[in-house]
Amino acid sequence: MRNVIIQSLLCASLTFGIWIAVFSIYLHYNHVKKQEKTQEKGNPLIWSLGEKLRSKADSVHIPRAYNVRVQRASEDEPAEPKSLLRLGENFNYSIPELIHGYSTYGFNHIISKNLGHYRSVPDTRNVMCRKKTYPARLPTASIIICFHNEEFSALFRTLSSIMALTSQYILEEIILVDDMSDFDDLKEKLDYHLEIFRGKIKLIRNKKREGLIRARMTGASHASGDVLVFLDSHCEVNKVWLEPLLNAIARDPKMVVCPLIDVIDYMTLEYQPSPIVRGAFNWHLEFKWDHVLSYETEGPEGPTTPIRSPAMAGGIFAISRHYFNEIGQYDKGMNLWGGENLELSLRIWMCGGQLYVIPCSRVGHINRQHMTNHSEIMKVVEYNNLRLAHIWLDEYKEEFFLRRPALKSAAYGNISERVELRKRLGCKSFQWYLDTIFPELEASETIS
Repeated sequence: MRNVIIQSLLCASLTFGIWIAVFSIYLHYNHVKKQEKTQEKGNPLIWSLGEKLRSKADSVHIPRAYNVRVQRASEDEPAEPKSLLRLGENFNYSIPELIHGYSTYGFNHIISKNLGHYRSVPDTRNVMCRKKTYPARLPTASIIICFHNEEFSALFRTLSSIMALTSQYILEEIILVDDMSDFDDLKEKLDYHLEIFRGKIKLIRNKKREGLIRARMTGASHASGDVLVFLDSHCEVNKVWLEPLLNAIARDPKMVVCPLIDVIDYMTLEYQPSPIVRGAFNWHLEFKWDHVLSYETEGPEGPTTPIRSPAMAGGIFAISRHYFNEIGQYDKGMNLWGGENLELSLRIWMCGGQLYVIPCSRVGHINRQHMTNHSEIMKVVEYNNLRLAHIWLDEYKEEFFLRRPALKSAAYGNISERVELRKRLGCKSFQWYLDTIFPELEASETIS
């Protein structure tokens, strides 16, 4: 009898063990399948909320936009702001929601809503970048995103792409600064959706409209990470985007770095790779992209080589938090946005820092088409550029006034604090900048 009981127990134990093994194999298979789906679809936590809450807009066929170049009658005339929105003959102008969306957001908000809160984007890095490795210990990053009346899905895709494609050990926090938005979906609805990122996101709401420049300074004042990473509110980051930026700053804390900015088409929202370019500007103080000479990428690092850049676009860059404060943050005397990117670029180079584009870091950006308030924006940009010219261009400010003579007697506020900052930092002359950093910016014979 005793032997029978023992045999029965052994059989039961063996059967139980087999079922446990089978169940473990099933769980492992299920886990692998879920990981594969996650890689195809993105962060499951983001998608679980997004699938429940995102509204479904009716599918509308939108023809692809044509690119339009804005040309001057001559080089010495300023570029007048013109709408880049040129639609095909088959475009249905009777879609009021689409037209309203373009005038409000500057891009196709119907497609943006259909895309939802997260999508996978193509890995646009060079093959050599994908083979790179980075130190296990890197500085931590505070990502600062300021917005005013941003389209909800574009803003949330920015956040979701960061959370899905950024290593958590280097992400200290995301600081969202709402610069007095009016839209209802950026209030309680945004608060509710941000619960999914609780613990990583700080939301600051300005009590009055400050503009991008001062809003970014507000965000920086609340940051605790080693590095400040400024992003626009209509971006989508790519794979391994943050490590290359942090690694460059870890090697040289006075190096300010920008990713290569891929283009998200404002009409189709298609994610398109950017060639390797650097930032530059002309004597109108207008930022432009400049081709990189082939010899700059012919070294041992090839197309992964950091590119020295005379200027930056300003929407997306990383800087040591300590260094940002040391060199005077932004010029808070500037208004809204415009010109602050060139002012900071000159200050970095002339006051002992460096500015580079890091090709192995890629971030997509919607190049919005501003269709309203052109005259107001132009006045703000002119005011900001006047401050830049009088503080940083030395005798070469006459190059600017040769092209904009009407601004020579225009007001630009009190700049004494920024002039004193330049003296205190021991900054070099603009002549040094032209000779050393940007000799391609040729001066007129009457000035030089």
